[in-house]
Amino acid sequence: MGTFFHIPVDQPLNDMVQLFWQVNRENDHFRREVILPKGIIEIVFNFLPEITFSGKLYNKTFTMPKCFIQGYHDSTIELDLPGSQFLFGVVIHTAATKHILQVSAGEFARQCIDITLVDTSFSSLWDQLAAKQSFQDRVALFSDWLKKRSDCLSTREQNLNKLFSLRTDKHLSVPNLSQWLCYSSRHLARIFYELTGMNTEQTLLYLKYLKAIHLIHHADLSLTQVAYHCGFSDQSHFIKTFKSFTTLTPNEYRNKKSDIAGHYFEDVR
Repeated sequence: MGTFFHIPVDQPLNDMVQLFWQVNRENDHFRREVILPKGIIEIVFNFLPEITFSGKLYNKTFTMPKCFIQGYHDSTIELDLPGSQFLFGVVIHTAATKHILQVSAGEFARQCIDITLVDTSFSSLWDQLAAKQSFQDRVALFSDWLKKRSDCLSTREQNLNKLFSLRTDKHLSVPNLSQWLCYSSRHLARIFYELTGMNTEQTLLYLKYLKAIHLIHHADLSLTQVAYHCGFSDQSHFIKTFKSFTTLTPNEYRNKKSDIAGHYFEDVR
């Protein structure tokens, strides 16, 4: 029982995976979990498929498959949490997704897709992972599975992963990123759409919003300072952008946030 995380540190695995996680818990009451857009490509395995795990995405109700992939979202996900949960997840680096699944990350944007429809081998992989006794064993199994599919990422792809996982301090502007990545502005727009399903302007605003989420959780800054560090022209622009993705103002989110960045919980008894 509990929540576990593992961040790979060695290549080639850390070029492909940002994070492994597992949640195995029982609630004494039903709650609703609201997940803000997090800018990640995520594969999730539900090891209790007999328990209905439903939610709402883009005003449509969905039931969680036993294993699914989701791409970049620009709206919140609402989950009605069942009494028991047993989930194992893998956050894949954006630029590595095509190497792993032969499908660009942008193809999964604004969707939660049964991944067995993308790759039938995930059905047997679910069985193998479910049979393991520990989180560490599941991480080892999935890591071995990934390494068999791994290709060396180019320097550009590694830099794109740094950009989308907020591991660079590069100024978020088209000229600056074009120079850093050695892409023309037109080519940069094509790459952004291929990876995120968004155009250049939307992608840059999204990255600023993601940085704001990170700073609200991990830095002792005022919201005015957060807006400045994220490159927003003024507080009004910051609030408008943040609210467009979350329906919350930054201050409302700060008051609701949980220990997990981008998540908050509501008691709906």
